[in-house]
Amino acid sequence: ILLLIRNPKDIATSFYHFSNVMSPLPSYDTWDDFFVAFMNKKMPWGCYFEYLSKWNKYAADENIMTITYEELKENPALGVKNIAAFFGIPLTEKELQDVVDRSSFQSMKKNSQKTHGAFGNVFFRKGAVSDWKNFFNEDQNKKMDKTYEERVGGTILGKKLKYDVYCKA
Repeated sequence: ILLLIRNPKDIATSFYHFSNVMSPLPSYDTWDDFFVAFMNKKMPWGCYFEYLSKWNKYAADENIMTITYEELKENPALGVKNIAAFFGIPLTEKELQDVVDRSSFQSMKKNSQKTHGAFGNVFFRKGAVSDWKNFFNEDQNKKMDKTYEERVGGTILGKKLKYDVYCKA
């Protein structure tokens, strides 16, 4: 099992935008309204911190590879190489580079209409790390930091997220 996780601040930011363009999901008039719902476990697919806590029970299992969105953004080639090795898929250097090129956010966004039809524009917005800084106010930042520490801070997955690197203002 490949478990892809992302820092909770960017998850919240991304899901805010996704919710507001995906009609079956609740939309929010403001970021503040969304943030309250996110922190109070009122998301259609549940609480992200509970999700991480549940998966954390299996994080050390040899049949599970955890990788972060941020890792893949930092070094896509290493990420693809590690994923291929985990699944026992040999890749030539050319195949590796082809996978890296085709799985880049820019490439996936460019081809989103072909791969995802009408939903292509919905699934691929920015693909950035730390966009949360454009939305969180100081109070929200403190609340998220506190919840992170209480819920997943000292766990295997919590450490994997490198919260201090990606989520500190």
